[in-house]
Amino acid sequence: MTPDELCAHLAAWGLPFHRIDHDAVFTVAESAGHREGMVGLHTKNLFLKDKKGRLFLVSARENARIDLKRLHETLGASGRLSFCSADALMEHLGVTPGSVTAFAVINDRSGAVTMVLDRNLTTGEPVNFHPLINTATLRIALGDMLAFLRGTGHEPLVVDLPTPPDGQTG
Repeated sequence: MTPDELCAHLAAWGLPFHRIDHDAVFTVAESAGHREGMVGLHTKNLFLKDKKGRLFLVSARENARIDLKRLHETLGASGRLSFCSADALMEHLGVTPGSVTAFAVINDRSGAVTMVLDRNLTTGEPVNFHPLINTATLRIALGDMLAFLRGTGHEPLVVDLPTPPDGQTG
């Protein structure tokens, strides 16, 4: 699915969003320079697998501290988690490194991916995610994002991920 097709899908489902196009960004740090006028919570997204090959897409608040040595305990995964390859990312989510996003579960038609959502993103504020590419950001209301995830068959597993005190980064 293309970013434009994703946007059309959201519109067809009656899920309003605001799109901002920008230069390509590959990290949370790089994205900070493109946020003028962007309201809402910003995210980081990790595509992970456990020792048994179970797949997890973790969407967290941008400053969350994600300890890959311990996250498996929170998720009920088998052993430590590791990053999936670029090939697995394309195969299961249809995106490339740097473009990982919760919206990518729309491409997981087999339901192989467990969607994990940081509780710190469920404050009621709008959330910002890439629309399958890293040259744009979509702001969407939390309730609409949850409706999108559920509509794709990905009921999110909501977990507590630690964040540092205000003013510090994760």
